[in-house]
Amino acid sequence: MQNCIFCKIVRGELPAHTVYEDDAFLAFLDIHPQAPGHAQVIPKAHYRWIWDVPDIGAYFEVVRKVAKAEQRAFGTEWILSKSVGDEVFHAHVWVFPGDAKGDAADLAGNAEKLRAALAD
Repeated sequence: MQNCIFCKIVRGELPAHTVYEDDAFLAFLDIHPQAPGHAQVIPKAHYRWIWDVPDIGAYFEVVRKVAKAEQRAFGTEWILSKSVGDEVFHAHVWVFPGDAKGDAADLAGNAEKLRAALAD
């Protein structure tokens, strides 16, 4: 979709603190984080709802990968996830530590921590 903010991020038209990317999915930090490491996990193709994503199993494997990396990066077991879809009409899952300490606004630093944990 031309005007979808997440599609613009996928196309590289808008900047994002990307933490994970493969051929089908992208994870990046939310610009209004609820906690350090708050990520959005999206399919690169535009789908309105998560249940419209054809390979939802592969999608949730990426969500799990990001959640496990957040546990390592931010020293917590408590990871929250949410999918509502009322703000951006592109399938997305919020994934964020429920009790992480640190500066949620430090997007560059938190992205680096999460990328390092994903590489482990």
